[in-house]
Amino acid sequence: MLVGIGLMPHGNPVLEPKDEETRKLAEVLKGIGEELKEADVYVLVSPHNVRMSDHLGVVLAENLVSWLGFEDKEIPGEWKTDRELAEKIYMAEKDAGMPVVDLNFASLRGEYSRWPLSWGELIPLSFLEKKPLVLMTPSRGVSRETLVRFGEILGEVLEKEEKRIALIISADHGHGHSENGPYGKVKESEEYDRLIMELINEDRLEELPNIPEELVRKALVDSYWQMLIMLGAMKKGEFELKDSAYACPTYFGMAGALWIRKS
Repeated sequence: MLVGIGLMPHGNPVLEPKDEETRKLAEVLKGIGEELKEADVYVLVSPHNVRMSDHLGVVLAENLVSWLGFEDKEIPGEWKTDRELAEKIYMAEKDAGMPVVDLNFASLRGEYSRWPLSWGELIPLSFLEKKPLVLMTPSRGVSRETLVRFGEILGEVLEKEEKRIALIISADHGHGHSENGPYGKVKESEEYDRLIMELINEDRLEELPNIPEELVRKALVDSYWQMLIMLGAMKKGEFELKDSAYACPTYFGMAGALWIRKS
């Protein structure tokens, strides 16, 4: 059963916050870890793992290994895949006609079945107790309807499980908040981030699919597609927002939010 959902950023500033907004965001992330520590497994959707233009991925490799930090920030560690749950998710998505592939490397099973983790996974994981994972990747090249439906099928699978499952959405938002950043400053980044926080805090996530494509593109985001998957999964249960925060200490916006299942 899906017991909670954490929207978590993957920017280095949350690891060593230097301003009040980022410190508040880090506290929300610690709260997500505390709230979800009773989960048996995490399903983690990350935009910074394998990149595919028109398919979504479910990682079946048994061993998930720290490999790629961001800006020289290394987070060591190794996690195990919940292979049984990963296979159930993959087969359900495939049987429903979703554009999904299963991902592995070197060996089908055992010690040499290994897969790398990037900052997109490692930073959220640093706030969570170590649990088995199912790692999934979104795609920007499939339709919004497909992403939401993919999430709905995911939610259906999780609802049938006896295990307590937490869904973790790794996401940073607009990347054009600073003239000194790699993308320069664009007004759409601020507009998109403000809208996302309104949808979160005002319980209006069902409006996510209506965000104009031009705004998503110009805002330079890497959150939108996995949030559509999250929206689909949330439809399979009743969830309430427990906490949220936003910070933008550098050139990209970061948000944290926790939804827990209504009793």
